[in-house]
Amino acid sequence: MIPRLHERTHTPHDPLAEALGRPISPIEGLTEYTVVAHWPGLDYFSLDDEQRTWTSVQWAEHLEGPYLEHPFAASPDDDRRAILHLDVRLHPDDRELTGPEWAETAHRLARAAGIEIPGEEHGCRWIAIQAQPGRLDLIANLIHLDGAWHAPPADILRRLSAEARRIEQDLLLIPVRTGPTPRPAIRPATTASAQLASVLTQLADEQTGPLATVRGLVEHTAQRIARQPGAAGTATAHRLELIARRLHAIQQDLDSTAACLVQPRVAAAPPAARHTVHRSP
Repeated sequence: MIPRLHERTHTPHDPLAEALGRPISPIEGLTEYTVVAHWPGLDYFSLDDEQRTWTSVQWAEHLEGPYLEHPFAASPDDDRRAILHLDVRLHPDDRELTGPEWAETAHRLARAAGIEIPGEEHGCRWIAIQAQPGRLDLIANLIHLDGAWHAPPADILRRLSAEARRIEQDLLLIPVRTGPTPRPAIRPATTASAQLASVLTQLADEQTGPLATVRGLVEHTAQRIARQPGAAGTATAHRLELIARRLHAIQQDLDSTAACLVQPRVAAAPPAARHTVHRSP
């Protein structure tokens, strides 16, 4: 599974056409078999009873919405190119993934890219397209619903590649062959710090860590409570979303702490040799 990050654009039309492998259309409806995942807030957008699916043009307009709602939103360096596009491709000999597997892959990559943050109420609009064999595209608008600009992590491609390796293992896919690994100049020994870092990494693991399990249960409970009528249910769901957000922040803090523990330390310079004065007998 090879992730690729495209240059950001001003509109989602070209990325969406590339993901579909054909021009976008005001007639052709995209079903859940094509739009396999999307940002959680999309559930609040309802379609007409007569229209069960959106066309590709309507999806493009949906992704463009934050531009119209916040016409002056821009990055710190005054960049208005808010459409982020990334894709992943499977090995040609990989098996065909199911719809739920594509959806799981999309959400995991969205979290790795930082465009989906658990518990975030005013996050990015994004959708995942699976329209071509062995390929998945994620398209997002970096302008939040509240007008804030979302800055992707500086090491976004490294995070995507690391998550792609984990997805390969979890879904039993063919791993990417990168050739022989260069031999490091210094092989770090297993130290107490490395062992402690391993423990923290396991706690912070996004898929199998205990905090991820707890966060998932909290998010699921919040979604169920939010569907209950009454203001009390809405308030409770909001509190649970805040708890999920704090749990996610704790996972990130643990991951950063683990990275600090295994960083190589600069060896202290050896003391200067003492010159002994030999006196003649």
